[in-house]
Amino acid sequence: MNEEEMKRLLDRLARVEGQVRGLRKMLEKQRCCEDVLTQLLAARSGLEGAGQLVLERHLNDCVLGGSEVDERTREALRETLRLWSRHSGPPG
Repeated sequence: MNEEEMKRLLDRLARVEGQVRGLRKMLEKQRCCEDVLTQLLAARSGLEGAGQLVLERHLNDCVLGGSEVDERTREALRETLRLWSRHSGPPG
């Protein structure tokens, strides 16, 4: 993972960490359920984004790293992964 990617990942995780701290305070102050749910969704989205970054890096470095795959195919795989991530999540 290069410096820029690591910074993006760490920044995202720092935001999630702040959101989780905020959730704890919201619950302690007995904020309304809608506000808590909104914050929970934001934290979940942040974690999913972090997971996406790590998964993309794994795909590039570990899965395709030494293989002779052209850039067009790599980009198609990345786009498929992004599409899957947008439409996956917990059932409900």
